[in-house]
Amino acid sequence: METDGSNVVGGMKYKSSSLKLSSKAKRFGLLKSPKTDQGTVDAEFATLLDLKKKLASITGEDGSAKSKSKFTLKTPKDFDIVGVYDPMIANSEVVKIMCECLTALDIGEYIVKINHRKILDGIFQICGVPDASIRPISSAVDKLDKLPWENVKKEMTEEKGLDPNIADRTGGNKELLDKLFLDQSLISNNNTKTGLNDMVLLFKYLEIFGALDKISFDLSLARGLDYYTGIIYKAVTEQSGPPKSKDGNQIVRKTKKDSDELDETTVGVGSIAAGGRYDYLVGMFASNKKGNIPCVGVSISVERVFSILLQKVALEQVKANEVEIYVMAVADGLPEDRMKICSELWDAGIKAEFMYKNKPKLQPQFSVCDRNQIPFAVIIGRDELNRGEVRIKDMRSKEQGESGGASIKYSDMVNELKKRLRKA
Repeated sequence: METDGSNVVGGMKYKSSSLKLSSKAKRFGLLKSPKTDQGTVDAEFATLLDLKKKLASITGEDGSAKSKSKFTLKTPKDFDIVGVYDPMIANSEVVKIMCECLTALDIGEYIVKINHRKILDGIFQICGVPDASIRPISSAVDKLDKLPWENVKKEMTEEKGLDPNIADRTGGNKELLDKLFLDQSLISNNNTKTGLNDMVLLFKYLEIFGALDKISFDLSLARGLDYYTGIIYKAVTEQSGPPKSKDGNQIVRKTKKDSDELDETTVGVGSIAAGGRYDYLVGMFASNKKGNIPCVGVSISVERVFSILLQKVALEQVKANEVEIYVMAVADGLPEDRMKICSELWDAGIKAEFMYKNKPKLQPQFSVCDRNQIPFAVIIGRDELNRGEVRIKDMRSKEQGESGGASIKYSDMVNELKKRLRKA
C-alpha cells in the first residue's frame, strides 16, 4: 500500500512523510520501506490477525541521507495490546512489561520518560503555536535525547519558527503533575486537562505494578509521529544522549569527511525502547470500517540494546567464557597428552580447554588465552613430560613472555592450580 498525500482517519490527518508503507509487505508484519515505523506495521498486522497481544519484528530504515548512522537501521521487538479497555489499564501493563524486559536484559540504569500527546498539544495551543506546526515542533523536541540542545533549539526556532521560550519547560517526576494542576491556563485547556487526569491514573497503576521508580514525567518527550493519540514514552540510558568531551561538554554532531553521513561517535544511540497509544491507526487498514480500534504498544530496539551491552562488556572486561586453564603444547603438538591433562583437570572440578588441532602453533594458543581472558595456561613439551614436569604460566603477567612460567612436578599440577585459582 502506497499513500500519496494525506490520509484522514478519525478526524486526524496523517502525512505520507510519517506513514508510508511498502506494497511488498512481508507476511506476519515484516516489511521494509524507505521510512517505516513499527506502529504502522502493527496496525496492518492487527487487522489481518485478530489478536489481543502479539509479538512481531520489523526492519525499518530511515532514508534521509542527513540522518544516516548505524542506528537508523532498527530491528525492534514489539509488544502491543489491541482493544477497548478502561483508561490506563492496558497502558500501565505495557509500560510494566517494557521495564521487566529492560531489567532482564541487564543493560544497567535506565529511565522511562513518559508524556501525553494531549498535554503537549494543549501547551502548544496555549503558547499560540498553530495547529499545523504542532507535529513538526514535536518531532524536533523529540531529538533532545540524541542531539545537543543547541541543535534542537536551532531546528525549532530557525527552521520551524518556534518561540525559544516554549521548549524551555522540561519536567522531572510525579511532583510535576501537581505543579501543572496549579497552572490555571493549563487546566482550562481541554486537551491538557484530559492528559493530566490520564497521567495521574497511569502513575497510580504503575505504583501498584512496582514500576514507578523507573518512570520520569518529561514534557520534553514529544514522539514526532502523527498517529500517537495519548500516552507516549521511551526508555533511555546514559548512552542515549550525545557523548561528552573530556571537559564534560556535549560534542556537537558532525558529518564524516567528504560525506553527508553522520559521524557515529558524535551521536548518542537514542532511545532503546519507545511506544505509546495510537487509537486511530488500525482503523485505516480495517476492511469492515466498524470504527476505531484502540491500541497501545512498545518496541525495543535490538541494535541499540546490543550496542549498549557491547560497551558494557568492554568497560567491565567481562570474560567471554568461564575457562580457567588453557592447556597448550609447543613443537610436537602432543594432542593426546593435552587431552589427558584436560581430563584430569575436569575430574578435579577445574574448567579447562585446549585447541582442537593436532599440531597447533604456539602463538594462536596464546591468542585464545588473551582474547578470552583465561588466567592460567598449562604448557607442555616433550622434554617437560620426559622429566615429569609441566609449566604453569600466569597469563595476566605480561612480563613473563611466551617462554615464562614456573615448572612444577606433573603430580603437583592439580593442587598447584587450585591454589593459584583461589588467589586469583
